[in-house]
Amino acid sequence: MTLYPTPLVAFFAGLVLCLSVAPGMSQPAGTPTVAQPMAIGGPFHLVDQDSRAFTNQDLRGRPFLVFFGYTHCPDVCPTTLFEVSEILRSLGPDADRLGALFITVDPERDTPERLKEYLSSFDPHLRGLIGDLASIKDVARGYRVYFKKAAAEGGEYTMDHSALVYLMDKEGRFVAPFNIKRTPEAAATDLRKYF
Repeated sequence: MTLYPTPLVAFFAGLVLCLSVAPGMSQPAGTPTVAQPMAIGGPFHLVDQDSRAFTNQDLRGRPFLVFFGYTHCPDVCPTTLFEVSEILRSLGPDADRLGALFITVDPERDTPERLKEYLSSFDPHLRGLIGDLASIKDVARGYRVYFKKAAAEGGEYTMDHSALVYLMDKEGRFVAPFNIKRTPEAAATDLRKYF
């Protein structure tokens, strides 16, 4: 899988812009109002690995992590899901208070059955979500996720995609990209602040 830095750079540039707009700043009278950067996240209507409808409302009242990937991913996706699983394990019983989503960017191959089989290798709190391509594009756009099909040998393909883990609060608002490159215990301690 090839990760292109340009979408990631664009994401962080937008994040810096978003964070640099100080709330409550006053402008002189007559100054045109500047549109604020759009939020990350938003409503979605997908299907989980058990073929049940799943929406953002199902997470209301719980913070959650979101990662976009696909089951045929050779490296980044399984590594990230393993690291998230270790964090969930470190949370112990508190893992029930957190949502953890794996949203496919490859609905052509990732059926609910395929997601269920794939996720059986990771923590059971992880929920796989799928939808038709239009639905996946809508959710990806809301999270500022880049993905694109890339041809591979033998008529196969891979998916180039962003590889951030998003931390969302209890109201579904974006908090920050979540750092999973630390000890699971440190990450779990950080997550408990959002319960």
